[in-house]
Amino acid sequence: TCCCEDDNGQDLSTYSFATDGFHAAATSANLCLATGVRGGVDWMRKLAFRYRRVKELYSTYKNNVGGLLGPAKRDAWLQLRAEVEALTDSWLTNALKSLSIISSRSNCVNVLVTTTQLIPALAKVLLYSLGSAFPIENIYSATKIGKESCFERIMQRFGRKVVYVVIGDGVEEEQAAKKHNMPFWRISSHSDLLALHQALEFEYL
Repeated sequence: TCCCEDDNGQDLSTYSFATDGFHAAATSANLCLATGVRGGVDWMRKLAFRYRRVKELYSTYKNNVGGLLGPAKRDAWLQLRAEVEALTDSWLTNALKSLSIISSRSNCVNVLVTTTQLIPALAKVLLYSLGSAFPIENIYSATKIGKESCFERIMQRFGRKVVYVVIGDGVEEEQAAKKHNMPFWRISSHSDLLALHQALEFEYL
């Protein structure tokens, strides 16, 4: 959900997210429209401020996650990344090659649709060093609305005359792709990943 229209542009440099009462209202199960409670004007504005702050952090650190983590955690993160790469036979590096080709094209973009909630999804994208491949506005969480609804929103945003290619390994995205007549490229093994990279490199895709 985009909260941009609820953001009044207030300077957040001295704003206290910890004491603005947002969390107290957020724990209420009641969706009311009164000011200060979940769903109200004041609550929506506070939510919009949080989205703006998250967007700032994402944009600032998408190419420098180590700067966000600090020296000690950065070293631990790099070590873990190296171990993951070794255990998965460079799965992430190979995936990033394809994503980089797509994002380098002037008429193409990468869009991520995930069943992970938005904030944890953004954290994962940064920790996997995929921030350069996915602008924050191109990351959609299907947690509440499902992948098919996300696909519909993406089509509303980019138009129906655009060529969409769905890349994934799940049944849900395959069915959603089929419903919208989008080609589906299944990735379930290294050979699939390498075939995708080759197709992109030779501009078959």
